[in-house]
Amino acid sequence: MRALDSRGDEREPFAEGGVVMRWWRARGRDEAPMLDALEGLSVGDALGAQFFLMGRSLTALRTGRPPEGPWVWTDDTEMAAGVVAELRRHGTIDQDRLAARFARRCDPARDYGHSAVATLRRIREGMPWRQAAGAVFEGQGSCGNGAAMRVAPLGAYFADDPARIVSEAIRSAEVTHLHPEGVAGAVAVALAAGLAADARRNEIRPAPAEFLGTVLDRLEPGDTAGGIHRARDLLGATVAEAARGLGNGSRVTAQQTVPFTLWAAATHLDDYPAAVAACLEADGDMDTTGAIVGGIVAAHTGIGDRPGARGVPLAWRAAREPLPVWLDPDRRKSW
Repeated sequence: MRALDSRGDEREPFAEGGVVMRWWRARGRDEAPMLDALEGLSVGDALGAQFFLMGRSLTALRTGRPPEGPWVWTDDTEMAAGVVAELRRHGTIDQDRLAARFARRCDPARDYGHSAVATLRRIREGMPWRQAAGAVFEGQGSCGNGAAMRVAPLGAYFADDPARIVSEAIRSAEVTHLHPEGVAGAVAVALAAGLAADARRNEIRPAPAEFLGTVLDRLEPGDTAGGIHRARDLLGATVAEAARGLGNGSRVTAQQTVPFTLWAAATHLDDYPAAVAACLEADGDMDTTGAIVGGIVAAHTGIGDRPGARGVPLAWRAAREPLPVWLDPDRRKSW
């Protein structure tokens, strides 16, 4: 007999990598890919933030000696958790509700950017989100990487419906990022996470060029899409070459962040540690690139290792600060 959770949704246990986990089936969708993406995003975020500190060694990480915990997560995880909470409760993105959720949960100590803090403060004080999001950067709206950093779990949740991924990602982005490139970055990352989760479900590993090409098929032309075209041309390059040609997030724009992250995810889709290590090697905005890549790749690999894939290491997950209790304290004990 199958158990029900507190909302009456069906849940089904399964074992992976020696760890008993659960797939919750709510509103006809498996939540597990979304939750795995959030785990991967948060670990990548928290580990990336560690590497802004002195004395961190990429060589030590790659040889099984990660920094001591706890690894504190940043705004990337806090906002991604808000997206997940919205989808778990309602199954879709309502922009007014999501904007209010972001504004209510914003903790500037989590390393939010100045523009994001200002936008969310205006929303919290009663300004309509569209007016608040449009008030920055001389009325152009933000083209920052903030909408992209939080969206991978959404893409994994709607993995069976690419058109829905696009529409939901746009809605999730616009509440803080109205510039077309900020929106395009979110759409690209969500599509990549959806492809990753769908490939896992179908037990395939798409070729890197095919992976990027499928994302590009649904993107509007622009600088972010152009960067992903260059990323496809740079497949097989070294991390340094890719970062030099695509950017590493140091300008915190979608155009200069998303192409490299999709290159790293496509290159290392079945190897979470290698994917996140590539972000650390590239330097730049390491918590955000780690979050984006970690979310995409974990949608494919899951937690722990399985045949043909290296997922989020259990030791890394244990080192990461627990996820917010408000997200759902009854779901995963690690939270």
